[in-house]
Amino acid sequence: MKLFSLLGCIITFVSTSAHAAKSSTLEADLLIVGGNESGCAAAVQAARLGVKKIVLVNDIDWLGGQFSAEGVGCPDEWTGVNGRRVNFPRSGIYSEVIQRIRSHNSQTYGIPAPGNSYCGTETIEPAAAAKIFEELLKPYVDAGALRIERGWQVDKVIAEKNQVTAVAFVRSSDARAAGTTLTVKARLTLDSSDWGDVIHLSGAKYGTGPDLKARFGEASAPAAFDDAGQQEMNPLSWCVVLRESGKSSVIPKPAIYDPRSFAQLDKTPPWVDSDMSTGTYSQSGWSVYTHRRLVDRWHNDLAPGTEATFLNWPVQDYPLCQLPQRVVDALEKTEAGASKKNIVDLTPAQRQVIFDDSKQHTLGMLYHLQTAVHDRVGDFPQSFRNMHLTTEFGTSDLLPPKPYVREGLRLEALYMLREQDIRAETREPKWAKVMVPDGLFGFQFNIDFHPTRRRFLTEDRNGPWLYVQTPSRGWHTDTDRAMFPLRGLVPVQMNGLLGCSKNIGVSSVVQSALRLHGQMMHVGQASATLAWLCLRDGLQPRAAAALQKNWHEIQLRLVRGTGGPGVLLWPWQDLPTDTLHFEAANMLAVRGIWPAEASSVFFDADHVMTRRELARVLARVIRAKSHPPEWKVAATPRFTDVVQDDADRAAIESLCSWGITTTDKTFNPDNKADWSTLYRWSLALKLPANPGLSSKDVSQRPLTRADAVVQLWHALRQQGEWLNDDDSWLLPDNDHDEDGRKDLDDPLPFDSNNNGVPDRLEHLP
Repeated sequence: MKLFSLLGCIITFVSTSAHAAKSSTLEADLLIVGGNESGCAAAVQAARLGVKKIVLVNDIDWLGGQFSAEGVGCPDEWTGVNGRRVNFPRSGIYSEVIQRIRSHNSQTYGIPAPGNSYCGTETIEPAAAAKIFEELLKPYVDAGALRIERGWQVDKVIAEKNQVTAVAFVRSSDARAAGTTLTVKARLTLDSSDWGDVIHLSGAKYGTGPDLKARFGEASAPAAFDDAGQQEMNPLSWCVVLRESGKSSVIPKPAIYDPRSFAQLDKTPPWVDSDMSTGTYSQSGWSVYTHRRLVDRWHNDLAPGTEATFLNWPVQDYPLCQLPQRVVDALEKTEAGASKKNIVDLTPAQRQVIFDDSKQHTLGMLYHLQTAVHDRVGDFPQSFRNMHLTTEFGTSDLLPPKPYVREGLRLEALYMLREQDIRAETREPKWAKVMVPDGLFGFQFNIDFHPTRRRFLTEDRNGPWLYVQTPSRGWHTDTDRAMFPLRGLVPVQMNGLLGCSKNIGVSSVVQSALRLHGQMMHVGQASATLAWLCLRDGLQPRAAAALQKNWHEIQLRLVRGTGGPGVLLWPWQDLPTDTLHFEAANMLAVRGIWPAEASSVFFDADHVMTRRELARVLARVIRAKSHPPEWKVAATPRFTDVVQDDADRAAIESLCSWGITTTDKTFNPDNKADWSTLYRWSLALKLPANPGLSSKDVSQRPLTRADAVVQLWHALRQQGEWLNDDDSWLLPDNDHDEDGRKDLDDPLPFDSNNNGVPDRLEHLP
């Protein structure tokens, strides 16, 4: 293929390690292990922020992870809003990649989204995705800030005095020069590998498999381990990418094929004639074929031969516990007890045993579609019988070089995000129970476990099996809109190391909702930003995470973007990154100063504020000062229209005591505010105020949320704000807010009533 040839040229141009010496050592400021979408985002962000010496080490040639090497070319992005499925807002480097995908498709097919896929609006073919990631990183390679090493797998991690100082690599099994070694000494290392190899080998604490209910008290967690033990995880899948061949292209029958393993396909529509014009997840378009279609040439009037799809269907999933006997035997030959280990704790060679069986299972599904299913339904335009495995991966078996990894290692971090932090009670997601003050990006998706177990149909454990869904772990349990905390990137003990990709501080349940393409790119971008601050200031990640001033600086860097769109921190649905109020709305919301409406996921920029809404946020701006005035609330209500139990009474009466003078008996809290209202109140409270607010031509202009948030963010920055500079809250037994939860187990360590507003910003009884 021309595309694959071009990609090969780029790889040859960028790679610096094709003919490395038998043993070589590199020095770096930042080492990124893993070239998946998260590692690539980290490399771009670090380079844009000015980190001088970045080394990215990947185990294969291809960059891009889920987009490319794992063959998952249709990203999940949907969320529920007003009863409809829509895309979660895109931001950061992820939105850049989506724009590059749309540009590629427009140039190639004349349409930015040619897939008409059931599961998503955007699709990209694997080799094209790999090329996009090469081009994304190339400017930083050319500038000398980034060096990419390929074909290396982690061999050992060097840690001195509880600090990772270097990582040693050996050639991957499929590389050219087996036996050669590479050591990278780095001031800081990001682990973006598929299975958390750096964390695992460093001695840092981590978790695998299910978290028991006793650990976090999660509703979906098991009370005790059964025979599946700690091996039970979200399954991996080996994806299949198919292209139109126009002739019978049935693959050879796999040695382990048994039609009983794929009985579900005998009741499922293999193909439906749908252009998905009614939107993603429309049941009229549900079929194996349209599920993740990449290029729909029939409905887009494209050239013959361009039709493409990929398969990622439940019967394809490969559970990582209750393994077939042939896999057990092969693992035990490598090491006694290996078949009982979690896949994270296996060596690369041992994992390959599981991978090989997973591939055969996937090919069995394809063979079943091309034979038994075809015989059942007959010919149709997109018959699987008339499609062939793509050659673009360059692999001998024509499958992707990597499996689709849904769950791996989980870093034991300063805070572990858990199910009850993000779980929704309804199918219409609003705000999570916990909106962390150190949030680095917003997210929302289902708690989405694919079948985690298998049931053998005969006594022969090498025979056919069916997948089994654990009752408490499905793919239809919603989460609310949440934020991922900075603390979730930082090991609870080990220095010189940060989590990246899926190797972060979350429970197993949360990891099932935090693994999508965009989310992982946000993790990489956030981790690199924390790394940049640590390198600049000579801090270890734990010390950096202890101080709020660092939270705020990292959040600001992410929101503003560096050479690209900013990252959405507070997960509003209607806050595009190019709006003038994007920064202000995010920065005030994460501080708890700007309150989001409980019943709405919209910022609603054009909403005209009432006097009570303005009073509420102004009071919090004043209380954010380093030395704020005390709340002033009278024994009896000061205003006849602001009653005793009015939620905004403390803010309204305190503002009047702090400087807003009035002798009126009424406050008119629900009257609309205008620009002059904000100007007059700001002057009275000695807040910085833009004189333009009082000019005659605009003073009576209604005060919208977009106007207000920009002015108040400016005022906060001018007046300065209180910042926690005491890191004692990170001591193991400390409880800073005295809410009964120790700080390292408290997502809201400065919020005693745990309502998302820091104590100093609100009036507490």
